[in-house]
Amino acid sequence: MNTTPFVLLLAVSATLAAAEAQQAPQPQPIPTAKLLLWPDTAPTVDGAREKTDASISVFLPPKEQATGTALVICPGGGYRGKVLTHEGSYIARWLNGHGIAGIVLDYRLPNGRHSVPLSDAQRAIRLARANAAAWGLQANRIGIIGFSAGGHLASTAGTHFNAGDPKAADPVERLSCRPDFMVLVYPVIRFDSQGHKGTCTNLLGPDPKPELVALYSNEKQVTDQTPPAYLAHAQDDKVVPPVNSASFRDALKAHNIPVEYLELPSGGHGLNGYKGPSWDAWQKGSLEWLAKQGFLPSQK
Repeated sequence: MNTTPFVLLLAVSATLAAAEAQQAPQPQPIPTAKLLLWPDTAPTVDGAREKTDASISVFLPPKEQATGTALVICPGGGYRGKVLTHEGSYIARWLNGHGIAGIVLDYRLPNGRHSVPLSDAQRAIRLARANAAAWGLQANRIGIIGFSAGGHLASTAGTHFNAGDPKAADPVERLSCRPDFMVLVYPVIRFDSQGHKGTCTNLLGPDPKPELVALYSNEKQVTDQTPPAYLAHAQDDKVVPPVNSASFRDALKAHNIPVEYLELPSGGHGLNGYKGPSWDAWQKGSLEWLAKQGFLPSQK
């Protein structure tokens, strides 16, 4: 098999691995619950289905601190792997510290089956709504957050959604999969020369049709129904150019969708290994933005 399309992706995977290696060992957060996404089989493409262990790990804050807001967390990894710690469970732990439920999505990797990760993200949002009462959530405060290729998945969920199938036998599938808001951190958005080739290849295959490339170029998929978004991107990111975030911001503004874009002066891809001023800045800024949008109490 020709592995040339994966060269750029291997570079970013090495960057992420090096970033993690710089971190001191941290205790693994323990989820409140872990659930399989699909009780029987999951959809793939062209009507096919498969068995899968794709899951969500649910991290709930203490009841006395809970705000009722939740975020489905989409780790990055170029659609070839998943950074389930620093862009997953550690994010959930940070959210819990602010009264927010963190739901880490361990989605299926596509291997060219473009609809597979999106199906998992949509299912995760529906499961959060189905379990809102049990988990102490507000069904209209279910957002999604993603990093790098996980940011592509999160923005795909925010631009490709439906209200649910009222005739579905599975009651979960009757619920809307539209996220109420998005938080996108150094996201892949575009699938042209300004995007990230490896992410596109892993999702769509080595020779995708132009209409499929356009469908997953999420700056082209914004409508008046797209949820609001907070974006953060280092201006010196050489792996995923910051024009990805800028393009999405511009598309949202064109449709009068609330959006805030934090242009970080430095940090590269992964923001200096998930630490430092740029990492702290997007976390602080996103919480303040969520409060301004009414999804959190005012930040002090």
